[in-house]
Amino acid sequence: MTTAPALHVANEPAGQIDLDAAERAAGDLLRALGVATDSESLRGTPGRMARAYAELFTPRPFDLTTFPNEEGYDELVLARSIPVRSVCEHHLLPFVGTAHVGYLPGERILGLSKLARVVEHFACRPQVQERLTKQVADWLCEHLQPKGVGVVIEAEHTCMTLRGVQATGSNTVTSTLLGTLRQDARSRQEFFALTGVNA
Repeated sequence: MTTAPALHVANEPAGQIDLDAAERAAGDLLRALGVATDSESLRGTPGRMARAYAELFTPRPFDLTTFPNEEGYDELVLARSIPVRSVCEHHLLPFVGTAHVGYLPGERILGLSKLARVVEHFACRPQVQERLTKQVADWLCEHLQPKGVGVVIEAEHTCMTLRGVQATGSNTVTSTLLGTLRQDARSRQEFFALTGVNA
């Protein structure tokens, strides 16, 4: 029996990263905001800013490894509390939290670490949490073809806690349910119970 090759997943950037241009732009931004960058402690800050954002916007490539579901396992597979770090596309400020990703297997099962890799893949770009949640669910549904997929993300947005309304301690919760997890009330309830999220 031949097995299908693993799908290699790599970032598809809209353009090439130009760290030199990003460093110059970061320096211009800081100076425009009245932050002098000529002291010893701040001289390297524009370069550090450029490299930090380049890292935040560049997910690591990975191979999507799946295996035949030889045992016919048909119960929920759930990875809880996957760390999420992304950047709000409206203010370019970080939001951080956790993702809970589950699926009801079809003919194939997924290497568990790949659930975290898929979350990272879509989080490493300017994002909104609602889109991120749906992208993870849709991608798993397309490439794994399970009977159902559920994704819940809970995150704190620094664009809400550090500026504007300054709602310190607030969390945003988003969810996407597909297939059986959306259509069947008992499956949906089990998913939310295992994530620890009150539905």
